[in-house]
Amino acid sequence: MNTATGLTGRVDTTVLEQKVKAMYRDVALDPHGEFHFEMGRALAERLGYAPADLDAIPSEAIDSFAGVGYYFDLAHLKPGETVVDLGSGSGTDSFIAAGKVGKTGTVIGVDMTDEQLAKAERLRAAAGFGNVTYRKGYIEATGLADASCDAVISNGVINLAPDKSKVFREAARLLKPGGRLALADIVTEMQLPEGITCDATLWAACIGGAMQVGDYTSVIEAVGLRVTQVRDNPQYQFISTNAQGASRKYGVKSVSLVATRN
Repeated sequence: MNTATGLTGRVDTTVLEQKVKAMYRDVALDPHGEFHFEMGRALAERLGYAPADLDAIPSEAIDSFAGVGYYFDLAHLKPGETVVDLGSGSGTDSFIAAGKVGKTGTVIGVDMTDEQLAKAERLRAAAGFGNVTYRKGYIEATGLADASCDAVISNGVINLAPDKSKVFREAARLLKPGGRLALADIVTEMQLPEGITCDATLWAACIGGAMQVGDYTSVIEAVGLRVTQVRDNPQYQFISTNAQGASRKYGVKSVSLVATRN
């Protein structure tokens, strides 16, 4: 299968989903454990999150923050808007988005991992974020209505999807005309060899499923969105030996981007 649209012929998608759920269950329940990637507040601040924004949301959510970049300056969220967070995890980005859209706005977080959803919902209720809701679902098929949101956001999640074109088609479907997709994700400068792309463990670690950046933006534009800005996030660094090796050899890196629906 063409790597620009999906890699489902090269990785067992059932095994991949199990590994991703297991890894992000651990991210929710044991955020101070050992992972291929850095997590927590120090990472968020280094990536560009404002300390004041982080102070305004539950610290337990930030403990499980496993994002790969900052994109809120590209998203330009406004009071009263509706935002969908694809792969909302323990809630860091959805809580920050809630602060930006205000009480007249709405944020809907979508995630497939029960433990992440449970943690996010517990924190939401305790902190009184009345403009946030969480729902179980897949980022390729959220079950939300057509043209129902002003912005779709996502952080370090789409690279985990076996067919990224499905995710971007879903994002385009959700957006109102003129709406925008703002995200951070892992991409590559060179094509990854099959030994990496067929390894579900490396995929779950945000490496094996990474697309070449040009292919990634081409898939976004193929669904009717127009990419207006892409920037590298050199502040993001992998921490495991395997991940660092892939980063050096194949140019695996983080980018943030924004695209608008025509």
